[in-house]
Amino acid sequence: MNEEIIELKGLTKRYGYGDTESFALKDFNLTIRRGEFIMIMGPSGCGKTTLLNIIGLLDRATDGEYTLNGENVASISTTRRAKIRAKKIGFVFQNFNLIDNLSILENVALPLVYINRPRTVRLQNASDALARFHLQEKEYYHPSQLSGGQQQRAAIARAIVSDPEIILADEPTGNLDSRASNVVMEELKSIHEEGNTIIMVTHNPALTTYATRVINMLDGQIDTDIKTVADHNLPQPIEKRNKKRKRSRRRRNN
Repeated sequence: MNEEIIELKGLTKRYGYGDTESFALKDFNLTIRRGEFIMIMGPSGCGKTTLLNIIGLLDRATDGEYTLNGENVASISTTRRAKIRAKKIGFVFQNFNLIDNLSILENVALPLVYINRPRTVRLQNASDALARFHLQEKEYYHPSQLSGGQQQRAAIARAIVSDPEIILADEPTGNLDSRASNVVMEELKSIHEEGNTIIMVTHNPALTTYATRVINMLDGQIDTDIKTVADHNLPQPIEKRNKKRKRSRRRRNN
């Protein structure tokens, strides 16, 4: 069975004090297993993006405990948080967040700067990632020269270039037409089938067919939590599947 990689206990995010106090998250509890594809839904202001930002170490909870791969990250240093974020987490945003004055190749290579990969390695890995999304011929284009769908596929390439364990996607199809949305979701599905964990915020209920688990939030808490795939049927990372096949072959040979 795929192990737990994220555990949130009593997570609270509070803004203001006294009469102005409000909560984006309130006593929020969630456990996520490796290989889940989680869709998070709910009305605007229910805490979806705040949750994603805390999981992605872009924000800190006011109270509660966040454990990532067995490590409590709630109180670790800013430097350590940045290193974990660079190595373990990939981000996909609704507005693509590509840098206009960099080529697509340089945009995709950018996360590798933060883990000190040599320039030649960065560019080669970025080129490989773009080839996966059929964008290799667009390497030296700038974001403004690409369609919205192509920009989002480039953004997904950037998210996976450092081979992270977790992909966080905040409304990745929100600015796309139906055809481009379908292409992006199929790409995310392919990434998930390789054993990656994906946590995605969306307002589109039609996209939940891609999910192994659908969470609806309301007022900073979980309203409903439905698993559509059993834990033992979740995809495993490719290297783990290869190890299983090798063990199986050895047993047959013996």
